[in-house]
Amino acid sequence: MSDSFLSGKAAIVGLGATEFSKNSGRTELRLAMEATLAALADAGIDPSEVDGFSSYSVDKVPEYEIARLLGCKDVKFFSQVPHGGGAACAPVMHAAMAVATGVAKTVVVYRAMNERSWYRFGTGDYGFGATPIFENVNYGWYMPHGFHTPAAWVGMFAQRYMHEHGATSEDFGRIAVAARDFAATNPAAFFYEKPITLEDHQNSRWICEPLHLLDCCQESDGAVAMVITSVDRARDLQQKPVIIKGASQGISHGQQSMTSFYRDDITGLPEMGVVAKEIYRQSGLGPDAIQTAVIYDHFTPFVLPQLEEFGFAERGEAKEFIRAGHHARGGRLPINTHGGQLGEAYIHGMNGVAEGVRQVRGQAVNQVDNVENVVVTAGTGVPTSGLILGVA
Repeated sequence: MSDSFLSGKAAIVGLGATEFSKNSGRTELRLAMEATLAALADAGIDPSEVDGFSSYSVDKVPEYEIARLLGCKDVKFFSQVPHGGGAACAPVMHAAMAVATGVAKTVVVYRAMNERSWYRFGTGDYGFGATPIFENVNYGWYMPHGFHTPAAWVGMFAQRYMHEHGATSEDFGRIAVAARDFAATNPAAFFYEKPITLEDHQNSRWICEPLHLLDCCQESDGAVAMVITSVDRARDLQQKPVIIKGASQGISHGQQSMTSFYRDDITGLPEMGVVAKEIYRQSGLGPDAIQTAVIYDHFTPFVLPQLEEFGFAERGEAKEFIRAGHHARGGRLPINTHGGQLGEAYIHGMNGVAEGVRQVRGQAVNQVDNVENVVVTAGTGVPTSGLILGVA
């Protein structure tokens, strides 16, 4: 392990989640509390000991209400990370920083959403015309040309990536097929026992060419929470500590939110490259030290450049990695062994962090052999974040 200020100072010691569905029948507050209490029980920590919280800026459950319901005494740290799914790994980073600096001792990270029964991110109806704040004005340059939905924004990138690097729709499909294969053996997955074939993928309807329906993640109701504390304290708790070896956020040149189309090259994800370099630096590790990865898969095309940014494949060669099946069950680097957001659920990436925890603990339903280190990534196309989780 490196001499980084952050690396190896904090650990994930508790994990909790609700079921994943299309209609939870509960409020997001209720979902958040269920997941948080489960995570604390998993860690063996009394709820009153929690003194910090971190979540997403788009999460509508306030930390002060969770603190009140838990019976917390003095909360000394709380943060919310912007940019939707790009936040996914950053609350864990913020929690680790709070623990490493001594600001807080026991931090709960959570994400709760009814992103199917209450609202839907994929509708294209976001109210951007309401007020002339920066984000709304920015999207005004794109929406008149048909860029109304995340699928359209990603479709623009995907089309260029295919042109530059020779990737095909079938390559994107192979990512979906592998994810659904893992989901089919994961009882917690929405698509449990429902694998697909490449033919199914190719025959699924167009959403925004070159994206088929089965290139797109789910919309889901559910919640995930975890507990972060110091490595020293983690040794005395009931679960195997999952060490936070690297954690970073990333913004790069020409960055926008899903519409970074004015860069000289739009086939990469340089903001994820920022994250990759930093977490490798902090941890003292490289791609050869990673046994499995959780790659944010809101849309299949963005999986390929993430593999490239982290050095699992050379630039433009992720398609060969995928064609060889290295990402699939029994492959060199199985990814999204829970089924990903394509197969398990879309909890804005927090369920991906949870899978990283389970792989390090040795508790995953599709457990990879001899896991020592796991890369986890957050949302792509936006300012983003990432983690390396591992054994002590």
